[in-house]
Amino acid sequence: MSEAVIKFEKFYYGYINGNVVLHDVNLQISKGSFTVISGPSGAGKTTLCKSMVGIIPYYYGGRYAGDVEVLGETTKGKRVSDLSMRVGLMLDDYESQLVSLTAGEEVAFGLLNHGFAPEEVATRIKQALADVGLPGRENYQLDELSGGQRQRLLLASVLAVHPEVLVLDEPVSAMDPDGAHALYKLLYKIYQEYHMTVIVVEHNINFLLPYATNMIVMNKGKVAAQGTFEEAAAIAYEMPELRQNLPELWQVKLALENRFGIALGAWRNEEDALKELQEKFVGGGL
Repeated sequence: MSEAVIKFEKFYYGYINGNVVLHDVNLQISKGSFTVISGPSGAGKTTLCKSMVGIIPYYYGGRYAGDVEVLGETTKGKRVSDLSMRVGLMLDDYESQLVSLTAGEEVAFGLLNHGFAPEEVATRIKQALADVGLPGRENYQLDELSGGQRQRLLLASVLAVHPEVLVLDEPVSAMDPDGAHALYKLLYKIYQEYHMTVIVVEHNINFLLPYATNMIVMNKGKVAAQGTFEEAAAIAYEMPELRQNLPELWQVKLALENRFGIALGAWRNEEDALKELQEKFVGGGL
């Protein structure tokens, strides 16, 4: 098994004056993976993300049991600011995470708080903005940037610290399909270039099908499936309440496998699917 960068062991959590949201969570996220976290609304996905960076339970409070380890160390007793040097977090409400007037100041904010020297800050600002497709925008006012550009700016501010793990909670929830595809394509490029571990909560896994190496499926606060994308998808397909959360191509693939007793490839796009279907169902006589 690959080295785990994040590990939950018998973890339970309930918000103050609220019900228990996470129940006996046991999971591992492998170093270097591109892991998608899926599941129905209210399954505990966002709470799980916030637990990975110590915001839960150490900022929100509440009741908890069990342990969360990040990069080999328990989050108990760790400050959120310390964890943020190694694990970057981008929430779905990205506007609430923007705190400055200009793009350059926004990227600099976290770096200066972590004590980086001014010359290092300038270098990292330039590189981070270039990485997300906003080169030379240091002096742009935030209101001069589109919503999609502000979202990429937040990604730049997280990347500038050079975290080992990047956690994103539904980062394209406010985007149209073209914008969502563009952001995930950019994220995958960054993932490959910097060899980091990426964890994404996403309701529409169709966007992530070309990129995901691993998947965790949550349901009612529990881990319903986990493993490689292929393994977790096969498990989730057997649960009618989770089947609809799978990419549409994989719903078709797994239905065909079950009906005809055949094994199909690990489809990652429509071209792969059409090619194999033509070979097996037309040329192959099925």
